[in-house]
Amino acid sequence: MNHNLDFLFLTEAEAVEAGAGDVHTCIQVMDEVFDLLGQGDYLMGAPNHNSHGIKIYFPKETEFPGMPVKGPDRRFMALVAYLGGRFHVCGEKWYGSNLANQDKGLPRSILTTVLNDPDTGAPIAIMSANALSAARTGAIPAVGAKYFAKNQAQVLSAIGIGVIGRACLDSLMDVLKTIREIRICDIDMEAASRYAEELKEKYGVAVKVAGSVEEAVRGSDVINVATSGSVSPRIEDEWLGEGALLTLPASADISESLMKSSRIVVDNWEMYEAYAEELGNVPGGFAKNLSGICGFMMDLVWSGKIRKEDITGLGDVAAGKAEGRLNDREKVIFIMDGMPIEDLAWGHTIYRNALEKGIGTKLNLWGEP
Repeated sequence: MNHNLDFLFLTEAEAVEAGAGDVHTCIQVMDEVFDLLGQGDYLMGAPNHNSHGIKIYFPKETEFPGMPVKGPDRRFMALVAYLGGRFHVCGEKWYGSNLANQDKGLPRSILTTVLNDPDTGAPIAIMSANALSAARTGAIPAVGAKYFAKNQAQVLSAIGIGVIGRACLDSLMDVLKTIREIRICDIDMEAASRYAEELKEKYGVAVKVAGSVEEAVRGSDVINVATSGSVSPRIEDEWLGEGALLTLPASADISESLMKSSRIVVDNWEMYEAYAEELGNVPGGFAKNLSGICGFMMDLVWSGKIRKEDITGLGDVAAGKAEGRLNDREKVIFIMDGMPIEDLAWGHTIYRNALEKGIGTKLNLWGEP
C-alpha cells in the first residue's frame, strides 16, 4: 500500500488565481451550503454538532512575559467542521485577528483554511484564506437577499466599506438586479468618495456618499452593515422603512422594539443554542460575551421577549422547509455570525479549481508513516 501523504499548498495569490474572488460562483456555492445545512448534512464542533469554534479569550493583563493580552478585535480561533453533499470534506479555518496588525503593515485578520480527508483525517490542502474568507462572508448577505429582499428593490446601502463591506456590496449587486442607487457610508469620507467613483463606473447606477447613517438608511430597500472592530452604528426604528432588509455580517445598535417588530432571520439557529450552552454560566448575559447583535438577540430570546419559534433559519428556507419573504411590507433583519462549513465549501471549490488549472505547490507530509 502507498502511504505517501501529499497535499496542495496555495498562497494568497494562487488562491485568488484559482477563483477565490469569484463573487457570482461563491454565492451559488453558499446557497448550496445553506441547502445542506437545512437538510442536516453537516457537522460542526462539540457534541451538539453546532459549535462555531474554539476561541482564546485573552486576559486584560498577565504576569507572564510575552503572553498576549486583550486588545481591539484581538481573537484567535479554530473553527472545525464536516460538510456533506458533493463536498464530503472535513477541515478547519484558523483565524488570527488583531487591530494593531495595521501598524505593522499587516491585515487585521490573517486566515488559513485546511481541508482534510473525512475518512483518514489527512490534509489534502492548506491555503491562505483572506480573499477566500472575504468572498464567502460577502456572499452570505446576498444569499439572504435572494430570499428576503423585497421585489424590485431600488436602493442599496452599505455602511462600512472595508474589505468585507466591499465584498458584501459586490455580492448584493450580483443578486439584486433592479438596484438603481447605491449609498455608501464610512468614517473615512475620502475613501468613500474614491469608492463611489469606482462603483459608478462598475455598475452604471447612481452612487451617493451618505453623510450619516440616517442618510444611508432612510428610504433604502437593502442595508448592509460591515463596520469593523467594536463599531456598532445606531439605526433608529423610524429610519428602517417598510419592506426593508437589514443584513448584518457585523453588528448594529438597534432597539428591542425594532427587533420585536421585524422578522428575524439567522444563518443557523442551532449555532446560537450552542453558544448558549457554552456561555450558560458566564456572568453578564450573552450580549456582554458575544459580539454585538448576536448576543443581543440571544438575550431577547432567552428572556422570553422574542420567541425562538418566530426566528427563521436561512438553511430551512434554502432547503424548502420554510418560506422566504412573505410580503413587501415586512421588515427583515438577517443576523449572521459565520460558520466553518462556508469556508470548507468555498475552500473545496478553490482547491478543485487549482487542481484543474495546475495552480499551487504539491507538498509531501511523509513518505512512510
